[in-house]
Amino acid sequence: MTDTTLTRRNLLAGTAGAAALALLPRAGLAKELLRMSTLGPGSSPNLVMTTFANIVNKRLDAYELQINATGAATRHVLEVAAGKTDFCMSSPAIHALMREQKAMYAKIKQAPEMVERLRTVLNFPMGVYHIAVYGSSGITSIDEVKGKRVFLGPPGGAAYATMERLFKAVSGLEAGTDYEAVKLGWDAAAAAFQDGNLDVYCNPTNAPSPVLTQIAVTNEIRFLGIPQERLESEEVGVLVGRPGFGIATLPAGTYGDNQLNEEDVNTLSVTVGIITNENADETMVYEMTKAFYAGVAEMGEGAPWLREITPQAAVADINLPLHPGSMRALEELGVDIPQKARS
Repeated sequence: MTDTTLTRRNLLAGTAGAAALALLPRAGLAKELLRMSTLGPGSSPNLVMTTFANIVNKRLDAYELQINATGAATRHVLEVAAGKTDFCMSSPAIHALMREQKAMYAKIKQAPEMVERLRTVLNFPMGVYHIAVYGSSGITSIDEVKGKRVFLGPPGGAAYATMERLFKAVSGLEAGTDYEAVKLGWDAAAAAFQDGNLDVYCNPTNAPSPVLTQIAVTNEIRFLGIPQERLESEEVGVLVGRPGFGIATLPAGTYGDNQLNEEDVNTLSVTVGIITNENADETMVYEMTKAFYAGVAEMGEGAPWLREITPQAAVADINLPLHPGSMRALEELGVDIPQKARS
């Protein structure tokens, strides 16, 4: 009798618990945890994608985006293609290298197949390449970098490869031979430059960069660039001709009175984006995309660096099809979707 009573009590308790759970609001239930990989703090992709995650986590009850800010985008895209990570930062240049099985993908036979599993959520301007030195260093041009400690970007990453090629195209200087290419991650490199342990610090980021703004408050700073006479050179043309790249200027005075540049600096611009796997849920990607742009619009003038993050920019330089959920969201936001963005 006792056993029967206990069994019935347990059953009733379980039934009541299930009924109470069904009455809970959606927000009370466990969120679906999703992983988003990006570059380290101090980079504009980290800033944009952290903002994306914060907006989604605040506005959508069903999802919880967790940021991974370690490693390089060139590795992150492989993880997304394999279904090990849900979202990551990528770039048109990376997609082209995967299709052609070149550079860091030269030995990865599956790269052309893996890029076909990827879809764009949205693109955004990563900004311009900042090549920064302290005014006290006496360095005024890239050809004076010989023998110096230089951070080009994390080793194996697209930024490293771009800056290595730019330095050679502008000055003939080669990494490891003419200057020391210091191997650090984004966060560690920013700290090293702040501490005076680097002579040259490169970072593709929207201007003004929070890291460099902080430095320029108390230190004179100079930005190196592409000399006018080298803009039309074949070597620079090859760099600029890659998917997502272009020539841009970093205006004099961007970083206040301590920026020593008296004229605008010629440099490279680059477009990047957020990508996902082709099998990501359409409704989820749709809701996240709509929530993000609504949140950006509300933030308005309070975050100047977000001014270039627009629905129209989501398809700039695109060479990877949009995810169906993102395409639906962008069409509703009035974006004209180019044919190359369609599957």
